[in-house]
Amino acid sequence: MNWITNYVRPRINSIFSRREVPENLWTKCDNCGTMLFHRELADNLFVCGNCDHHMAITPRRRFESLFDGGVFTEVPVKAPIPDPLHFRDQKRYPDRMRAAQKETGEHEAMLVAEGELGRLPIVAAGQDFSFMGGSMGMYVGNAIIAAAERAVLRKAPLVLFSAAGGARMQEGILSLMQMPRTTVAVEMLREARLPYIVVLTHPTTGGVTASYAMLGDVQIAEPNALICFAGPRVIEQTIREKLPEGFQRAEYLLDHGMLDRVTHRRDLRDELITITRILMREKPAVKGDLPAPAAETEDADAS
Repeated sequence: MNWITNYVRPRINSIFSRREVPENLWTKCDNCGTMLFHRELADNLFVCGNCDHHMAITPRRRFESLFDGGVFTEVPVKAPIPDPLHFRDQKRYPDRMRAAQKETGEHEAMLVAEGELGRLPIVAAGQDFSFMGGSMGMYVGNAIIAAAERAVLRKAPLVLFSAAGGARMQEGILSLMQMPRTTVAVEMLREARLPYIVVLTHPTTGGVTASYAMLGDVQIAEPNALICFAGPRVIEQTIREKLPEGFQRAEYLLDHGMLDRVTHRRDLRDELITITRILMREKPAVKGDLPAPAAETEDADAS
């Protein structure tokens, strides 16, 4: 037996020919358990092709599919005090923030952007549930105020996508104070007679539901989204009774007058285009509408 030929060479070849296989090529649907290829899932706006379950989607990906051509500009948000209460549980609050920023690639739990939707300028704000459960802290309050101020400045509608587990406990009473602050921001839009449209996604709970998430001129929700103040398990343990089927889900709230629409994610852009243009007294959008050619292009063609 030739030790070099039979063992060393195959071993070296196996090391250098080894291919790195990414671990994030497949995603398991947390509703039906189907394994979904990442490209097909992204093309389907993170909706399961087997059971139609609406999975979590980041604000940045959502805005890429919302704005015309996927083009938008981020609106700057004033940064709050980093650690106002010097909070510590198992980790220090700044350490948790750095971990969330590294994991999500985002600075905080809300992204504010402006662009065009169906050729109509709008401002949009979206919460990222993957960033500390989308929790409402001082930054989220500042973000909604920045979004409202930009909408008033641009005389544009504000569309907000909510997804939150409630207020951020690491900021204590300061996070709860964002409820009246954001309510005042919504009132700014009302005084300017500008539309405020809320799209409630799964889940929207706690102080977020008790403030800006339920103050829209039009309330839309994605299918089967959990929308509540206290969760169903807490209520069942409190009243010691079994809750109705689908309690606090989007369809249940629609049937009981708490929502205006429950809309599939693939239809949401078209619906928002229709609603914003109606509320802004604009003509209906034209399918396949293209920008007019630039003046200098016309001159060049004429010559």
